[in-house]
Amino acid sequence: MYLLIPAAGSGRRMGSSRNKLLLPLLGKPLLAWTLLAAKSARSIRWIGLVGQPEDFQDFKEIIVSLGMMKMVRLIPGGATRQESVFKGLQGLPVVAERALIHDGARCLATPDLFDRCAEELLKCSGLIAAIPVKDTIKVVEPATRVVTDTPSRQHLWAAQTPQGFEVERLTRCHVEGHQNGWQVTDDAMLYEQCGFPVKIVEGEETNLKVTTPIDLAIAEFILRQRSQER
Repeated sequence: MYLLIPAAGSGRRMGSSRNKLLLPLLGKPLLAWTLLAAKSARSIRWIGLVGQPEDFQDFKEIIVSLGMMKMVRLIPGGATRQESVFKGLQGLPVVAERALIHDGARCLATPDLFDRCAEELLKCSGLIAAIPVKDTIKVVEPATRVVTDTPSRQHLWAAQTPQGFEVERLTRCHVEGHQNGWQVTDDAMLYEQCGFPVKIVEGEETNLKVTTPIDLAIAEFILRQRSQER
């Protein structure tokens, strides 16, 4: 299976001036944990790491330290995640028919999750990892902050990554999205807006996206717990 990792995130909400994926987490850059999980997955054979060229030297050092030079290709990204994924799709080997896309900041995804998504993607054209919502969700009017609806949790799932799609179809969705000025937060939204079905694969409670210092502290706690369980 082919894997694209958007890795151009800033460290603004972390209070850092550098790419947050280069911040340390238990002695390794955050990105290293993401790459290690992909390396340990049975299904992943090729990784496209999509980022900004100014980070490439740091990325190369991480890749070399993990012994993944033959497995990882660096791909220049765009100004947004959406643009970066599109550039990543263009950077895939021509033989790639399906690909997984996984946010670099979700450094706690397990090899098993990658493998389950890769296996399911062989049976469908589009999927996302997701978990059932536990909290009660409120729909709120932005101007007044008054609740306008309380949707049933029975129908709500929190989207994660990996997400996986047929490459040719997702590429067409990105082209259509660009032509129509669609701004989306994940690739499944493009797929849905183009009328294609997206299947759910059960995600992982610990597969959080590291965005703030609190997230980083939680990620450290989870990794320490995992090391004690081995």
